[in-house]
Amino acid sequence: MTSRQRWGTRVGLILAMAGNAVGLGNFLRFPVQAASNGGGAFMIPYFISFLLLGIPLMWVEWTIGRYGGTRGHGSTPGMFQALWEHPVAKYLGVIGVVGPLLIVVYYTYVESWTLAFSLFALAGKFPQPPEGAGVASVLAPYKKLFADFIGAGGSTWMRPSLWAYLFFLITLGLNVWVLSRGISRGIEALAKVAMPTLFLFAVLLAIRVLTLGHPVSPAYGPWEAMNFLWKPQLEKLGDWKIWLAAAGQIFFTLSVGMGAIHTYASYLKEKDDIALSGLATAATNEFAEVVLGASIAIPAAVAFFGLTAAQEIARSGAFSLGFFSMPAALTMMPLGRLFGFLWFGLLFFAGITSSVALSQPAVAFLEDELKWTRKRSAYTVGAFIFLSAHLPIFLSGALDELDFWLGTFGIVLFALVETVIFIWIFGADRAFQEMLKGADIQIPRFFYYVLKYVTPVMLMAIMLGWFATGWLDTIRKANTVIWITRGYILLVIVLGLFMIRRAFAKKEAS
Repeated sequence: MTSRQRWGTRVGLILAMAGNAVGLGNFLRFPVQAASNGGGAFMIPYFISFLLLGIPLMWVEWTIGRYGGTRGHGSTPGMFQALWEHPVAKYLGVIGVVGPLLIVVYYTYVESWTLAFSLFALAGKFPQPPEGAGVASVLAPYKKLFADFIGAGGSTWMRPSLWAYLFFLITLGLNVWVLSRGISRGIEALAKVAMPTLFLFAVLLAIRVLTLGHPVSPAYGPWEAMNFLWKPQLEKLGDWKIWLAAAGQIFFTLSVGMGAIHTYASYLKEKDDIALSGLATAATNEFAEVVLGASIAIPAAVAFFGLTAAQEIARSGAFSLGFFSMPAALTMMPLGRLFGFLWFGLLFFAGITSSVALSQPAVAFLEDELKWTRKRSAYTVGAFIFLSAHLPIFLSGALDELDFWLGTFGIVLFALVETVIFIWIFGADRAFQEMLKGADIQIPRFFYYVLKYVTPVMLMAIMLGWFATGWLDTIRKANTVIWITRGYILLVIVLGLFMIRRAFAKKEAS
């Protein structure tokens, strides 16, 4: 067996794993979910879901990854076959390769917006909000700037600006360059720079926002937002939609159900700790999301627009909060250019560490199963992303469709599949013993029962809940763009299955 790459340091591993988890969702999606679901009413089910869903799945994926890596597999087709000696097992693993790869197709494009807007902020290209105007009038020029940049407005075709396309190429090039340099010299080196910088930018922004006082009206300020976000509202805990939203956010924030954690963990040795390392990664992510993510976008919106308006902005989507209200608020602050650069720079570093992680399962599959070189694998994946990204770049609605199937439905389906294989087929006792190998801390026996019973039930409840709240209507929606996007997803899955069949047939023949 060819010697596989390894992480250079444990700190580098944890930073890279945290970089995978800490993404755009921590600073854009989490504030939107919290504000849209009652603030403090959201936080209680959020932390319960973190305990019963997030941490167990994090440990499951670290364990599967390390187990597969010691057997020469860096992606889930080989890992699932190692866990379950059945012909279908490796094909179920296709979700853990194709899923993250298709997420990266649109994620890299969104990531490139943050790089562009960070430089726009520094160059003073953001419009000045009109004085004495209402919230809609203040946000209007920022909406126009964003729409002109990405070319929104048409019913079918997007007409992105030259700047949007150029920054996409730059961002994709940076991703491929990092991937081509390997685990230690590429991904780990990026994490050691990007993660401390990200946290520095976030801390500076949080301090600036929380010390704003009452810049517009004595009736509202950043601390009113913090009170809204953290004051428990026990009377709302009976609303199961809030529980559903909280559980869904845990998936996004920890990047579970995507295949990237498995691949990163595959570069560990058999007796390397995963219990403490996995917990440290989860804790780092939660600090970024709950402490820093909650202290920037929503408090800034409340300080300048009021609590009610901030909630309305949040309900209209993460882009409204991140690309409309935040630039407007930052422009009205002293040193607005600098803080605008910090805000979008923070998002860019969060994005690139995640996009590199999501690309790695496909690179690892080509390396480990087809025995391609690192550079050939990275360049091939980069070429695939480049060609596929033209769907969300030029077709209006393709981004949302990709996000639904891969970033919402797909990750829960994959988490359910991996839990059944690992806990119920591989065996709960063997699985728990595998988790404890080389552990620096003792995982409480409580989690054995959580993994065996609670986590699978919660995963099934999430899927049923989504269908019950109108997701079936989303699936039934159909227009030309949606059918093109769905057809492309199906085509890539079929191609993935073909590649798996080819790779394993070649191994059996040799």
